[in-house]
Amino acid sequence: MENQNTTHTPNTPPVENKKLLAGLLGIFLGGLGAHKFVLGYTREGLILLGIFLISFPLMCVFIGAFTMYIPIIIGLIEGVIYITKTDEEFYQTYQVGKKPWF
Repeated sequence: MENQNTTHTPNTPPVENKKLLAGLLGIFLGGLGAHKFVLGYTREGLILLGIFLISFPLMCVFIGAFTMYIPIIIGLIEGVIYITKTDEEFYQTYQVGKKPWF
């Protein structure tokens, strides 16, 4: 029986790659910044969450109806970007390189 090597090679991302989770959260809960929190970007997650929450009281003056969609659209775009990248690209860009936006 041949011995299989289970160590990490440079061309494959390690097990902690969060691409699929971050992508799905970006698409479905992007307005709340959930995908940012999963990747460890607390400040960026709070920015998205804050814009979303501040938009509710602003709906009384109709501005909130427009500003509420800003974090939702950002989350949707980022979720699609995350899912369409290869595992290695995602890992190097967002988990190693810590690129916070797009």
